[in-house]
Amino acid sequence: MDNIYLLMIIALTVLAIADLVVGVSNDAVNFLNSAIGSKAISFKTIMIVASIGVAIGAIFSSGLMEVARKGIFTPENFVFHEIMIIFMAVMITDILLLDFFNTLGMPTSTTVSIVFELLGAAVAMALIKISKQGADYDTLLQYINTSQATKIIVGILLSVVIAFTVGALVQWISRLLLSYNFNEKARWIGALFGGFALTAITYFIFVKGIKGTTYASSIIETLYTGPRDGLLAWANEYFTTTYESIAELVKAKEKTLTVDDKTGVATITLKNFLEVYVWQIVSISLVVWSVISYVIMSFLKTNIYKLIIIVGTFALALAFAGNDLVNFIGVPIAGWQSYDRFMIDAGANAADIELAARSFSMDFLEDKVPTPTIFLVIAGLIMVVTLWFSSKAKAVVKTSIDLSSQEQTKERFRPNYLSRALVRTSISMSQGIAQITPNSWEKKIDKQFTIPPVKSYQNKKDIPAFDMVRAAVNLMVASVLISIATSMKLPLSTTYVTFMVAMGTSLADRAWGAESAVYRVAGVLNVIGGWFFTAIVAFVAAGLIAFLLNINLEIMLLLLLSLAAFLLIRNYIIHNKKAKEAKVEDSLKKAESSSVQGVIHESADNIGSVLTRGNRIYTSAINGLAKQDLNMLKKNRKNISKLSDEIDELRDNIFFFIKNLDEASSVGASNFYINILDYLQNITQSLEYISKASLKHVNNNHKKLKFNQIKELKQVDEAMEALFNQTKEAFASRSFEDIEGVLVSRNSIFELVQQKIQTQVERTRTEESSPKNTTLYFSILLETKDLLNATMDLLEVYYKEHDSSVEPATIKEKSDQEE
Repeated sequence: MDNIYLLMIIALTVLAIADLVVGVSNDAVNFLNSAIGSKAISFKTIMIVASIGVAIGAIFSSGLMEVARKGIFTPENFVFHEIMIIFMAVMITDILLLDFFNTLGMPTSTTVSIVFELLGAAVAMALIKISKQGADYDTLLQYINTSQATKIIVGILLSVVIAFTVGALVQWISRLLLSYNFNEKARWIGALFGGFALTAITYFIFVKGIKGTTYASSIIETLYTGPRDGLLAWANEYFTTTYESIAELVKAKEKTLTVDDKTGVATITLKNFLEVYVWQIVSISLVVWSVISYVIMSFLKTNIYKLIIIVGTFALALAFAGNDLVNFIGVPIAGWQSYDRFMIDAGANAADIELAARSFSMDFLEDKVPTPTIFLVIAGLIMVVTLWFSSKAKAVVKTSIDLSSQEQTKERFRPNYLSRALVRTSISMSQGIAQITPNSWEKKIDKQFTIPPVKSYQNKKDIPAFDMVRAAVNLMVASVLISIATSMKLPLSTTYVTFMVAMGTSLADRAWGAESAVYRVAGVLNVIGGWFFTAIVAFVAAGLIAFLLNINLEIMLLLLLSLAAFLLIRNYIIHNKKAKEAKVEDSLKKAESSSVQGVIHESADNIGSVLTRGNRIYTSAINGLAKQDLNMLKKNRKNISKLSDEIDELRDNIFFFIKNLDEASSVGASNFYINILDYLQNITQSLEYISKASLKHVNNNHKKLKFNQIKELKQVDEAMEALFNQTKEAFASRSFEDIEGVLVSRNSIFELVQQKIQTQVERTRTEESSPKNTTLYFSILLETKDLLNATMDLLEVYYKEHDSSVEPATIKEKSDQEE
């Protein structure tokens, strides 16, 4: 292609759209987790509020693109060709890295990823340039904005610790004052809490939401418009302080006023005003919002905590789009602006575009360049659509909510040495504090943290992960911390702050109890570890891609874009496949009924599901052996492991199941349910043994089973399939009386299996020559007998509970008569 850089601009545009999708999927956790977790408002309302915030924030984010142009590297030291390679390397790395985390359902920071990608690509290009010039490698620092990079790294590390600590402290105080019965407190208490929360959130909207937009530079008052050479004299008189240079004046008074050192105009902008008059604005807002909160609660009979959550969700969505949009489209826009300037100044009339690109300086990137509004509108629309339809966004939000949930959830993270050590240390510290705390104080504190009985819900999915007080604290503390950091010009990651605040409030709220602490701490450590992984991988990967592009731009660009497209499509297919597997109709469900009859009907679904899936697993094991199909057997092992895990989950839920039972039926229903789970576990253990033994035999390349052995196993499989299908139909149609017919046929199947065992014994004495084959064959048949025993025992218990008039002894007599 004559102009490879035009192709790169097209590629950057496509990558920008894809990056918006994966970026929003990841960062949605920043503003959705509190509202979704508390279920204070409907999901549809949450999405509408967040969408409005995202759209407005995106449209007014024009002034925030500088980090992509000059925040990390020094643009005047690079030429157009090198800058385009840096931008392309950054975008390819960013979209793959974020999509990887989205697929895992893990929140990471788009700010950290883009910063370290820019740093890695810029360092790689600088080293290549230094090497070609034969210069000293000490000159590398001339190419990198080291002070800004250091500030970002330190800010990130501090934000993690501070957000967790402040979140825990504020939540502990809030719970101590409000308890879990916050709706029963005096209205003035709720009004005061609402005043504090809404003041923090609205100030956050002004400071974080307006910063960088065109409104931030709106002039409120012009203080000096005289000649430039009189600026210092005016400043020294106005501020009663001596300044020796205009640069010193600008640096010292950048929060008080905006000084144009070229024209000599000194003004106060909206941004200056918000940063200087902090306490005045906050004090007035606190009074106004407290009064408004009281009026809303007293006269409009509206829950003030719901209002806090709505406003807070809007504020964080607004700030996310207004400030993090640069992470998604900042680099492509900088690339487009660079290409546009290059073509106007050098490329249009150049005989050799590539030669011109290797000499065209990029010093113009130091200047502020406005972003066309149309780009921001398009970006906002893409972000809103993604917010509504991205399943990966829901997965990332779910991780955050599960880790902070007050309710018992499926723990997806396994405990490790560090999480166990931290939990033990925390318990020891808690016990030490308890010993020095007066008993009367401890009782009062425990009373405030006592969770009242949860009202009944028809669906467990409707139960909030945490209450509205914690949701409000999450939003309030995150808003305050981000506002303070913004006003102090300290770089941080909004993802890190919002996530760590949520984890801190969870700890203070005693959501991490003895039953879940070790899993939750392990989860937090995994997420934090992923953040450091993001930084390292982003730096190395972007540097490597920049190096490869520099070798041969045309070929490597095509290969890397093809690889990126392949990986994105592959991850999309894998994620959809997992999502469909999670929704399969025959997945097991926890019993929620409070009566024996309800448990019988709910358990029927689980039994039918286990037998259906067990039938597939058993058949796949036999077919895998017959065909020596290793892939089939590996897949079969995953299926039985998944089934076993689901039954383990049902056993873990026994405590909550018994708690939910009616007092009149608690003993009978609990005994029945426990026995059912025991037999289901026995069934899965037999299937697991058969599956693993078959896989091990084929994986170790042992001799294939003989034709007669395969034929006999197929006969057993057919008998088992008939048994399972008959049972499944009885449970699916709730025709429990048909179970009797299944039980009557038990002896015929047992005889069939015993016959095959005897045939193998005779075969072993006369013609069998493979010990491994013999061992496997006997193992499968003996485990099949155990599988049958467990199945028949389950059916007997179920039949007996359903119709106590039919005794097991009677069934056995009928079976003997049939034989």
